[in-house]
Amino acid sequence: MPSRVFAAALTSLFFVLPLTVVQAETDRSIDEILEPIQLTDRVYYFYGSIEGRSPLNLGMNNNVGFVVTDDGVVMIDSGPSHQVAARIADAVADVTDQPITHVINLGSQDHRWLGNGWFLDHGAEIVALRRTVETQERYAASHMNRSTRNLGEAAMADTVPTVAPEPIDADRHELEIGGVRIEMIYTADAHFPGDIMVHLPQESVVFTGDVVYTERLLGIQRESDPEGKLANFHTLEALNPEIVVPGHGAATDLATARRDTGDYLEILVREVRAGLEDWETLDETVERLADLPQFQHLLHYDAWHRANVNQSYLIMEAK
Repeated sequence: MPSRVFAAALTSLFFVLPLTVVQAETDRSIDEILEPIQLTDRVYYFYGSIEGRSPLNLGMNNNVGFVVTDDGVVMIDSGPSHQVAARIADAVADVTDQPITHVINLGSQDHRWLGNGWFLDHGAEIVALRRTVETQERYAASHMNRSTRNLGEAAMADTVPTVAPEPIDADRHELEIGGVRIEMIYTADAHFPGDIMVHLPQESVVFTGDVVYTERLLGIQRESDPEGKLANFHTLEALNPEIVVPGHGAATDLATARRDTGDYLEILVREVRAGLEDWETLDETVERLADLPQFQHLLHYDAWHRANVNQSYLIMEAK
């Protein structure tokens, strides 16, 4: 380290990749994913596959980060299983001799926290807000079932869903570990209830979790809140970091996060709200917003965009 992957990461921070690069992306193996990419002197991340969960990527189609402090390593999320958590720890050990002392959970999707138990067993403290933990507990069984179905029993062997033993009953929490300030920020429910962002003000880095996607279109699920996602994005803009590490897609700058996520959320929320206020039917709103060519460069646009409009309508109508 730094390697050719680091050089590529720096390039992606300052230059917009040709659309053909994004469109040519194929699933990457867990070995490729677990090559750390250095962002600052202290901050690294593992660039997850932007394809779906698969036996090739072992369910790690999200980004996981880590911060090397003077007193130990702080993980940002723990990966999709105990097996992957162990491999993450090995990859971190290639960068630093510091032990992994803390794991912060950004959210409750399987690939963000199902590795918690492995790290807890190996001496790390699991740190999460109570809101996040409540959602993890609610979905633990279904996420384990889906991961086992998608990845196979061997990939999920020995994985036991494990939440933070002492969740933090607050919407914002600050830690200082080894000379590094770490801010955990909840603004509103986003992809899942209780999702947070992690701000490293000294490094000018924000790990957004599933508030931000780059390279691939964000998803709106039954559990999501599109208005909450947008509120979180506005919080991100107020923090004004130099580097944004999204939940999915390459680390980038704030302008690219705005292009791939913020602009999409602004249109989605504004136009669905307008449709509801004008008494449009669901089908009318979906057809009116069916074509947003400025986002067609994003992976999964053709498959997900209309579904996002549909789901946003139903969620916002029910409020």
